[in-house]
Amino acid sequence: MKKTLLFLLMSMSLMAAQVALTDFEGVDEYLCLDMDNLDNYANPTFPVHYGPPVFAAFDNTPADNAVTDKGATLGRVLFYDKQLSINNTVACASCHMQALGFTDTAALSTGFDGVGLTGAHSMRLGNARFYPDSVMFWDKRAADLEAQSTQPIQNEVEMGYDAAHGGFDTLIPKLNALPYYPELFEFVYGDTIITEERIQLALAQFIRSMVSVNSKFDTGFAAVFNPQQPGANIGANFPNFTAQENRGKTLFLAAPNNGGAGCAGCHAPPTFGLNTNVNSNGLDAGETIIFKSPSLKNIALGGTFMHDGRFTTLAEVVEHYNSGVQVGPATDARLLLPPGGPGGPQPIRLNLVAADKAALVAFLQTLTDNVLIADAKFSDPFCKTATGIKEVANGFDLQVYPNPVQNAATIRFANPNASTYRLSLTDLSGRTVWQQANNTSEAQLHTDGLATGLYILVIEGNGNKETRKLIVE
Repeated sequence: MKKTLLFLLMSMSLMAAQVALTDFEGVDEYLCLDMDNLDNYANPTFPVHYGPPVFAAFDNTPADNAVTDKGATLGRVLFYDKQLSINNTVACASCHMQALGFTDTAALSTGFDGVGLTGAHSMRLGNARFYPDSVMFWDKRAADLEAQSTQPIQNEVEMGYDAAHGGFDTLIPKLNALPYYPELFEFVYGDTIITEERIQLALAQFIRSMVSVNSKFDTGFAAVFNPQQPGANIGANFPNFTAQENRGKTLFLAAPNNGGAGCAGCHAPPTFGLNTNVNSNGLDAGETIIFKSPSLKNIALGGTFMHDGRFTTLAEVVEHYNSGVQVGPATDARLLLPPGGPGGPQPIRLNLVAADKAALVAFLQTLTDNVLIADAKFSDPFCKTATGIKEVANGFDLQVYPNPVQNAATIRFANPNASTYRLSLTDLSGRTVWQQANNTSEAQLHTDGLATGLYILVIEGNGNKETRKLIVE
């Protein structure tokens, strides 16, 4: 009898513990997540031109970390959580902004202290899943997305948890003290233990789920797709393209010795990630570092290009390949003339006419995926509700006028030292609908496409933050 009673008491205790862990009280307090109806990350709908050959050739998802709805949900929280920086000022999303195709407008992003700058331009993350070589960062120093995902957290400039500040030994107790993380880790992994490896797995799942398959290019390719034709008929005119865009596509696909620019030799459609064994693009003479490129999907949104952000327009990017490729040990052979000529290796000069250069720019703009950059499942999950919203003043003297806004507003703030601050606008579900890095004292906000209602305007940096309510009419 005593043994039976003891067993029943133990069973009741376990049931109570299970109920407590699945109530998600911490999640409900801080996050806009429906834990009973998770967003679909694991099984996105791929268009017809993303068939088995594409996945066989380009998918870098490891067998032991396939994307799951649970894991990617945890990864989304980690991606947007500023608590992962040493002074709670920046998150992964601070430098990889959804509205910009998960990159930054600045050539170099600002770190946690509001002063230090990153060593390279923030890479677009869409279609990061489709790199057959799997290596990450501009200089390929990380073996895969898992290894890449926590390096910014431990960087002395980016998020500040470097070895001198205790690294993950300091961060993990901080995360354990946040009520939502033990619940989320239990939900995903079966227990509440937080480790760097588990954080890596979840972040990598979230990033791999950022597949870009809804651009104008994708619509056009799906319309003409025919696996019986060369290249599955990608060379056919797309019915939704203008004549200029179709001309740009032809130039992108064809090799230089066949009247084209040869872009597809490195940037492989339909993912527009890099092919295998691609070296650098000859930005500087004598370059020895082999830099990689992110997928070209959403390339038109960022405004700065190359690993150091040296170009500010797509026209400059095209002109580089037209006339600016330099020779060095790391320069890819596809950008050089066949060996054997006098004077050593020579770069290819495409000698494109102005109309063809403009056509290439027009084609690159068809790679913009407006679905990915607006999809709520990739947005900030931290709640901001109308109840109890308080405007926070912190020395910026933040002003916005007119307010209410009908079409556009001017934002002004105190910035005597020309520091770089982050401006953002969030709706009441916590979704960021507009972002900008700004080192002046004024910005323009256009409300095209925004629903009417209440929003929160935020300025933050140097450890400070100020907010204002903003009404869109």
